[in-house]
Amino acid sequence: MRLSALAFGLSVGLLAALPASAQTKWNLPAAYPADNPHTENLTAFAKDVADATGGKLQITVHANASLFKAPEIKRAVQTGQAQMGEVLISIHENEDPIFGLDVVPFLATSYPQAKKLWEAQKPAVEAKLASQGIKLLFAVPWAPQGLYAKKDINSVEDMKGLKWRSYNVGTAKIGELIGAQSVTVQAAELPQALATGVINAFITSGGTGYDSKVWESLTHFYDLQAWIPKNLTFVNQAAFDGLDKPTQEAILKAAAIAEQRGWKAWEEKSGWYLDQLKARGMKVQPPSERLASDMRKIGEQLTADWIKKAGASGQAVIDAYRKM
Repeated sequence: MRLSALAFGLSVGLLAALPASAQTKWNLPAAYPADNPHTENLTAFAKDVADATGGKLQITVHANASLFKAPEIKRAVQTGQAQMGEVLISIHENEDPIFGLDVVPFLATSYPQAKKLWEAQKPAVEAKLASQGIKLLFAVPWAPQGLYAKKDINSVEDMKGLKWRSYNVGTAKIGELIGAQSVTVQAAELPQALATGVINAFITSGGTGYDSKVWESLTHFYDLQAWIPKNLTFVNQAAFDGLDKPTQEAILKAAAIAEQRGWKAWEEKSGWYLDQLKARGMKVQPPSERLASDMRKIGEQLTADWIKKAGASGQAVIDAYRKM
């Protein structure tokens, strides 16, 4: 009797354990705060995947660079330390110029243009990531980029000597061309860098400015609409291949929805962020004609520099974009 009861207890225990053993748990490190539209979109994506798989695949989003710092996320996914990740792809331009195309100033300055640029850029990005064991899932833009400063800026001459925040190849090059002192600062480190005076000028979106409470340190925002960078969300290819077909399809379907949702969210919210900067006392204004002209010249130089680095394949992507 005791053996039968024991056997029954063991069988019940094993059955109870089956759902847990069938559940797969993944980590998705991200670099931005939990209330940033990118992170909110990732959270919705994770929920969509969980719902579509009946809880079989659970994805935990780790916001604000809490699991890995921004420059470490892609490598973590590549090496399998994390199954998924999201990153501002331009910070990896040193690996391949194709990763930095969307931050070439004044190449794509509106959301329709940014979408066309992504269509032209995407095949090369997918191929490069695939060669690194990474599968691209979706891309989501930021708001158009503007200039933050602590004084009036009417021309490039006014930017000489500023403590300039750079976070990728392009922004570092801009700092060099305007005669500023460049300091590399990623988004999660921006509030501290501002508070301690490490930097006092930079180009970024209204969203990052809002997240970082720039109004506590800076006074001016010039709406240059210089470029529209993108975050990419991707998965370790081996981890993806280890899933059954229905789960893979659930991820791809959720990714397609997340891309559409993300573009829509940023198009709708980009103006809201500028309103928030104004409401907190910042001077939000368009650039002067001189400043806009100076920045366009820098854009032309950086476009030529990018094509030189990227070679014939890069030129082909630019040509494809311009024909769209």
